[in-house]
Amino acid sequence: MAVTPANSFTAVILAADRRADDPLLKHSGVSCKALVEIEGEPMVLRVMRALQESHLVDSMLLAGPAEQHLHNSMALSDALNWQQTSWIAPHNSPSSSAYHAMQTLPDSVPVLITTADHPLLRADIVDHFLQAAQASGADVAVALTRFDGIQARFPHAKKTVLRFRDGGYCGCNLFAFLTPRSRKLADAWRKVEQQRKNPLRIISQLGWWSVLRYLTGRLTLDAALQQLSRRLDLDIRPVLLPFPESAIDVDSIADQQLVEGIAGNNN
Repeated sequence: MAVTPANSFTAVILAADRRADDPLLKHSGVSCKALVEIEGEPMVLRVMRALQESHLVDSMLLAGPAEQHLHNSMALSDALNWQQTSWIAPHNSPSSSAYHAMQTLPDSVPVLITTADHPLLRADIVDHFLQAAQASGADVAVALTRFDGIQARFPHAKKTVLRFRDGGYCGCNLFAFLTPRSRKLADAWRKVEQQRKNPLRIISQLGWWSVLRYLTGRLTLDAALQQLSRRLDLDIRPVLLPFPESAIDVDSIADQQLVEGIAGNNN
């Protein structure tokens, strides 16, 4: 790990499989999604290397894949021997895995949550997000990037878009839990886990007046997070990233092909 300051983060990487019959697994010929390769390297290792090179991450906790997959991958077994790196069994959803992983850590430790299917992640993206998250003074910071930036650079990318009065935004699979009280958001997250691809139902957690404002294009991103903060008694703030690639993850064969092309052009 890089030399890190006293207020450095533990990174939790969510690496479990959602479904055994995922077409991406069959296409890739691997036993679990985390081991899908980008340019010949399992994408979870690309994520782990980005975190290892970050100046603000001093340890990693890999939540998944299932234990049998560890024994089937020499590269993953070797990676778990990296300094300050450990594994924990996944639970039945990403949010539950995140919640239980955080229960193993002291409340005083700030936590970064990310995912194994985020192979374009880089150390500079991680550090930019975490520095901005710390500077925000929030309990929880959520990384987002503007959809128009993604469209301009990656016009073929298929993304779930949250559309607000001030524009469309896409999530970047980066969440900073900065204070002890932030941990209760992980519990609330479990309650909306099944709605992650349905922006309207996520917005409904803010209250139906906010839903109406969202539908009529009157709700801004900041207003939405302020309302959610009040409902959960937390300070939740967005961090807008200037990296369109930070929103590109691998959920499908088309995503894998897109990321292969992006990664190849960056070399």
